[in-house]
Amino acid sequence: MPTVGAVLLFADEPQAALPKRCGIKLYRYKTKDAGTRESLAFQPITIEGCLYNQIADSVSKTTEITESIPRMGEGKLESILYPTETLHEIITNAVLHRDYSIADDVHIRIFDNRIEVQSPGRLPKHITVENILDERESRNGAIVRMLNKFPDPPNKDVGEGLNTAFAAMHKLGLKQPEIIENENSVLVIIKHEPLASPQEAIMDYLETHETINNRTARKITHITQDYRVKNMFAKMALSGMIEQVPGTRTSNTAYRKKIKPQPEEGGSEFSEKLFE
Repeated sequence: MPTVGAVLLFADEPQAALPKRCGIKLYRYKTKDAGTRESLAFQPITIEGCLYNQIADSVSKTTEITESIPRMGEGKLESILYPTETLHEIITNAVLHRDYSIADDVHIRIFDNRIEVQSPGRLPKHITVENILDERESRNGAIVRMLNKFPDPPNKDVGEGLNTAFAAMHKLGLKQPEIIENENSVLVIIKHEPLASPQEAIMDYLETHETINNRTARKITHITQDYRVKNMFAKMALSGMIEQVPGTRTSNTAYRKKIKPQPEEGGSEFSEKLFE
């Protein structure tokens, strides 16, 4: 009796042999909002076959569809471009690391301004949204290793797939993908939005965090030199955008949003009486 992994890797039609869904559904929604039946450009495409062919066919079809989406460029209509490396790595990751015990397909939803890739199952073991770029864990280790032995494998089996995807987005000047863990699935959103400036990235970070240090700033701005971030902090502090957190210094120096001084209690009432 062949294992599930063997069927997924070597059967011409694993979907016919396995009782649970294990293919890919691809949707094109002609909207920037939530996808509805009315906004579907065509009936969802079902991509089946062995995992090697699923990955190749879905990446190819996703690229074909996204390049047909027009957007206004500099005085003319242009095609929307997503980095091929990003699409390849995120789709490969969704197929290889999904939970095959769940009766569902991988879903690729293409919108006017983003691509969503949803894979069945939560993140494996100790992996979280916060550490996914730094930690390594494979739910389907045997499948990953065997697929890596194929000619021109879609996975390099070095644990750098998502890092490659994120770096390719930055290189093209686009925001990094967003990873969301839901109750029974993982959703990766690839937005076609220009990358924020380093200063904007820092201020956006401080909208949800109290402080930021040099190391964190280098990570979110993709600036590798600490002295460049130090100089940027100094300029932002001089302009009144941020301020150094009191008591922090040297390697522990941290910054926060500039705190506006509060008017003294009763000051306004005193001024009114003074000029009566």
